[in-house]
Amino acid sequence: MAEQQTDPTKDQPASEIRGTSSSGAPFSTHFHQEPKAPSHAKIKFLVVALIVLVSGSAGFFGGQLGNKNDDADQDVKKQQVILKTQGQLISNIAKDVGASVVSVEVTSTTGPVDSFFGFQGSTEQQSAGTGIIISKDGLILTNRHVVPAGTTNVDVTLSDGTKYTDVEVIGRTSSSDPLDIAFLKIKDTKGKTLSPATIGKSSDMKVGDPVVAIGNALGQFQNTVTSGIISGFGRSVQASDGSGESSENLENLFQTDAAINEGNSGGPLVNLEGEVVGINTAIAGGDAQNIGFAIPIDDVSGLIKSVEDKGKLERPYLGVVFIPITADMAKQYDLGVDHGAYIPPSVMIGQDAVIGGGPADKAGIKEGDIVTKINDDAVDDTHSLTSLLSKHNVGDKVKITVYRDGKERVFDITLGVAPTE
Repeated sequence: MAEQQTDPTKDQPASEIRGTSSSGAPFSTHFHQEPKAPSHAKIKFLVVALIVLVSGSAGFFGGQLGNKNDDADQDVKKQQVILKTQGQLISNIAKDVGASVVSVEVTSTTGPVDSFFGFQGSTEQQSAGTGIIISKDGLILTNRHVVPAGTTNVDVTLSDGTKYTDVEVIGRTSSSDPLDIAFLKIKDTKGKTLSPATIGKSSDMKVGDPVVAIGNALGQFQNTVTSGIISGFGRSVQASDGSGESSENLENLFQTDAAINEGNSGGPLVNLEGEVVGINTAIAGGDAQNIGFAIPIDDVSGLIKSVEDKGKLERPYLGVVFIPITADMAKQYDLGVDHGAYIPPSVMIGQDAVIGGGPADKAGIKEGDIVTKINDDAVDDTHSLTSLLSKHNVGDKVKITVYRDGKERVFDITLGVAPTE
């Protein structure tokens, strides 16, 4: 069991509708009748004057109407230019980043399963997902659930149709780990130069920032592209494969309204510079519409470096279960601090919150403690305990600041290796 958290997804704000209005000024014209019948010349003059006045007023209103129509036309044209520019930008992003997106086909076995005749055996199943090329020599980042336990074969297909069948699973996080990550490696690229994605910084993203999600829906080897915004961050969700037989607790996720389709798991969520800022992971079920979740890339940066340097996945491990503190929670439980990672009593979560024999346990951290810092980095809404730990490597010595009984205490801890399957 690794570090985990819980934070319900909040309702999103409603949209705003705006309108405009305009008005014109009335005017009147007065004529004085002569005491005697007017001459033909005068009647002709008055008719001409009336025609001139009517013509003039029509010209005035027509000019106003024409100006308004011109303004409306210009607004429409401006909107069309903006939409066309945005469309071209997204198209360019899809083209550039698409070369780094791969389709992942997986064969796995499950079992044992009781057959009709009473024999036990295993069943073979096919599944598909998406991956991100992160090195020229064939290292690929994807989700753990894309290559589940029991995976026997993995094929990878590039965006140009090139297919590799000799693909190795370098490592995957434990099913109890809230970070849903796995690494693959193409053993022989056959002389082909691969296009690694550009890794950005998820910590630079803000709510409302535009993003583009790219994936390989249903393993059809044709990239799908959707756009939206970052709707929220620090989300915790319980994800299921849809069968109801298994679920995983995921934490510190981006929430986005960019549609994440089936088969897009493991694909990149990118900013408008074409940099990967997240890994598409889950979608909301039930009646929820256009609610997707992605792992911030900063939470994975340390693992990427570890795999690149050592050729294997080593997850830095503190050995605690935690709940991220919100302002409401701090007030409700009178915690004394308004940020940090709360290590709850075991009776609250039904399991030990400090894993026996783990680094935190050995250092003397207890249930009820609140982790507020790792070195000089504060644990807060935008920097979860998991994401801060991910910046470090196994074996690193870190200072863990803990709030306990109204006082701060600092523990020197050497990070361990998270348990695997």
